[in-house]
Amino acid sequence: MLTDPHDPHDLHSALGKRLGGAARGWLDGALTEANAGLPGWELRFAEAGRHCGEAAADDARVLLLHTAAADGPTTTRLYRQGTAAERRAVLQALPYLTGLTPTDGLPLVEDALRTNDTRLVAAAVGPYAAAHLDPHAWRHAILKCLFTGVPVDVVAGLCTRAGGDAELARMLADYASERTAAGREVPADLHRVLALTEES
Repeated sequence: MLTDPHDPHDLHSALGKRLGGAARGWLDGALTEANAGLPGWELRFAEAGRHCGEAAADDARVLLLHTAAADGPTTTRLYRQGTAAERRAVLQALPYLTGLTPTDGLPLVEDALRTNDTRLVAAAVGPYAAAHLDPHAWRHAILKCLFTGVPVDVVAGLCTRAGGDAELARMLADYASERTAAGREVPADLHRVLALTEES
């Protein structure tokens, strides 16, 4: 089992076992282009679903971004111009892109957290968000997960960042009160995160 399912150091060998011969050949060619910095690799990024299948496309795209050492402008362009699936892969790749400055990915994470696409919200609360979102934005990301039904299990660094966070506890209590007053069920995950805020 992979320690991190999106870690590029594990993805290449894992994909090699999952993909058929034609798809492996396509991926190897695409990675060669990305490694050489040839402009065609961005087209391969968009084509990954067609050649690798939707189930493997995210991993193929993360690997392409990492191999190309995509910088901030390139990553932003691929996100802004991409489909939801392509945007998800960009978000998953952010922690591993050595060509980024520490804050290059923040506008992309913030954009994803403004959507109601649960796939994008889940991808946005990965290791990059855990490392770079400020406390205010991170707390609102937790509320976004609760509001959209994204399981908090996908939130990277949840225990560490929630521990002892009195402001997050207040926000969660307010949200729970609003749900109760409206006759709506309070998500079980809210109680789980609230319990974490009591730990230090």
